[in-house]
Formats: sequence, structure tokens, C-alpha cells
Amino acid sequence: MMPNTDLLSLLDARRPLHSLPQPFYNDPEVYQSDLAHIWYREWIFAAASAELPKAGSYVTVQLGVYSVIIVRGADKVIRAFHNSCRHRGSRICTAHSGTAPKLVCPYHQWTYELDGRLLWARDMGPDFNPADHGLGAVQCREFQGMVYICLANQAPDISLLEAKAAEYMAPHDTASLKVAHQSRIVEQGNWKLVMENNRECYHCSSNHPELCVTFPDDPNLILAADDGVENIGTRHIERCEAAGLPSKYLIDPQEQWRFVRVPFVGEAVSYTMDGKPACARRVGMVPFNDAGALLYFHYPNSWNHFLSDKVITFRMMPVGPQETEVTTTWLVHKDAVEGVDYDVERLTKVWIATNDEDRRIVEENQRGVNTPGYRPGPYSPVHELGVNQFVDWYCNRMRDRLTGQAAIAAE
Repeated sequence: MMPNTDLLSLLDARRPLHSLPQPFYNDPEVYQSDLAHIWYREWIFAAASAELPKAGSYVTVQLGVYSVIIVRGADKVIRAFHNSCRHRGSRICTAHSGTAPKLVCPYHQWTYELDGRLLWARDMGPDFNPADHGLGAVQCREFQGMVYICLANQAPDISLLEAKAAEYMAPHDTASLKVAHQSRIVEQGNWKLVMENNRECYHCSSNHPELCVTFPDDPNLILAADDGVENIGTRHIERCEAAGLPSKYLIDPQEQWRFVRVPFVGEAVSYTMDGKPACARRVGMVPFNDAGALLYFHYPNSWNHFLSDKVITFRMMPVGPQETEVTTTWLVHKDAVEGVDYDVERLTKVWIATNDEDRRIVEENQRGVNTPGYRPGPYSPVHELGVNQFVDWYCNRMRDRLTGQAAIAAE
């Protein structure tokens, strides 16, 4: 991990409205500082609750050196635990996901209840007390069909986000949806480059032909929502709000998360090549097909799209200084029937293509940043204010953590 004084000097060297100095994108010590001060201390989007449809359903998450099990208990509550047996530390769950009636360590078969209690350990002697050896708990919160974990002993207050998510996301009833498809790709790029690429559509028209069939790349659709300028975006918001769909631009006072609903291009209602619905069954209580997309990001690792016919979640996890995993999950109405109400290829085509295009973009960005000729460049005041907003958030959060103004003790 980079010494605090050195990292503060790097933060101070960043020019306003410019990209970051090179070490933030490729230095192993900065990466370890990112893990320690950001990833191990923030609430991290881990899974859609639809990925855990019944008791015993679990997913595993690798976050830096931590391996975490997220499991739905017999009481339907979703909990998270360190994926390390209390005997000799072996990983208990080795798959990305699965279902099990109990959590059983494959090494010596120590057996845990779904709520983390140790139930059985063979030949441990008369003085052994199973109650002293339950799985280590990880802080876990589920709201509006999304599951978050935090590795810190004392997690940041997330109550405001929970309250606003209940307003904006509730009409889509994400908790009652089902998983139609999930993709997992690894991008050879630093996690900040992945997020920066997501935070602008300056590159969209020249790189995302499938996405641009339906998604507007006009930044004013979002920016105007915040400054009172009327355009098709603000009119769409007014129409949705009148129908009971919270849609107005709303950003966290600390700028860690944001909600806003934007229209699609023309008569389009979904991310499809013809603009028509990808699933015949509308989700939740969305009143009409052309509700556009509710865009929700939460730093450091998630951006999400809530539509009338589906919800798409995106989870980004750092793997190394120049390696990032992106998991995309498509959710549809729980009663939708594949082959009748939706076709998986049609449902996923736009974002499968877009994700792969973004992967190539990020990897070329990383290669260019790695060259000795890299110099931080200026952001477009028209198209890249979202990128600047993310980088500002990152710099401010790191500075606060390094100076102790918002220190939270991590495990």
C-alpha cells in the first residue's frame, strides 16, 4: 500500500477537470490503497436478490483478498459471511453460485446452518463448543431487490439511499423478478477506467452501434434535468412523474449515487435492435411500455438500468491493478416464460455487444495510459462532467480517509 503522504501528494497533483495522474491507473501500491480505503470500507453491490430465489441459494464474491458467501436462510433473510471455515480456514463454497441445504466445508465436513451457526464438527473433544465457532459475519443489507455488503466494522450510513431507492425503484418491484441471464467478463483495465468509461457517452456514437439504436447519447437529457432547461428529457420526466414514476434527477449530497429517468430514442421502449419490448410481461407496476430507463449508479462498483420490460444490473469488482470483472444480470417478470414471453438472445444482444465494445475501449485506454507518453488530459465540459464527478468523488473520498476525516475501521 502506498504511504499516505505519497498518495496525498498524488491527489494534490491532479488538475481540476482533468484525468488522474498515471499511478492511479496502474500502480500496484495505489491499487492496494484503493482496496483498503475504498473497497473495504464502502457498501458494495454484491447481487440482485433474485439471484438467491430460495432458502440455501448462495453466491460468492471475491473482493480483493476477501472471499464472501451471500446466502438466503431458511427464514428468507439474506446474510453474508466470510468464506473461510472456522476450523482451518478452507473456503466453504467454491462455485460462483449454487444451492445447498447447509454450508459444508469440503475439507473436513464442518457443517454450518444457513444463518452461520456451526452445527456439526466431528471428533473435536468434550470441551469443544460449536457456538464459539460460527462463520464470521459480514455486514449485509438488502433493499429493493439489491444486496449490498460492507467489510468494515463500522459501515457508512446508507439510510438515505434506502429511502430514495424505495421511491425510485419500487415501481419496478425488482425483488420479485427472476434472473433470465447473467454474463461475466474480465476487462484488462483498472477499475477506475471501467467506471469512467461508463460515466460518459462521448464515445457512444462511434463505438456502440447497437446501443445507439435506442439509447440517446445527448448529455443534455440528464444535465437539463438539473438546471431547469426544458427538452425531451425533462418532458419525459414530467410525464413519468405524473403517472406515479419517480424520475427527477436526484443525486446524493456526497455524490456517491444518483437516480434519473431518461427516454429512449424515438418510439423505442427497450434495449433491442428494433426498439420494441424484449419481454412481453411488464415488470412491477410500471404503467406503460415507454417509461424509458431509470439510471442508477452507486460508487464504487455499480450502474443499473430499470426499464418497463426488464431490469439490468451491472456489478464491477477489482481483480488487480489492471484487471476488473464486470457481471451483468438481466431480470424479467417472475412469471415470464423463456421462448414465449422473451428470447434470451434478443433480450441480451444489445448489452452483450456493448459490454464487449466497452471492454475493448477500456483495454486500449489502459494500454495508452501505461505508456511513458501519457499525460492527464482535460474533460469535455459538454460530455464528460459525469466522469469528472466520479473522479472528484474518488479523490475526495480518498483524501478524507487518508486524513482521518471520515475514517472507518476496517477488519
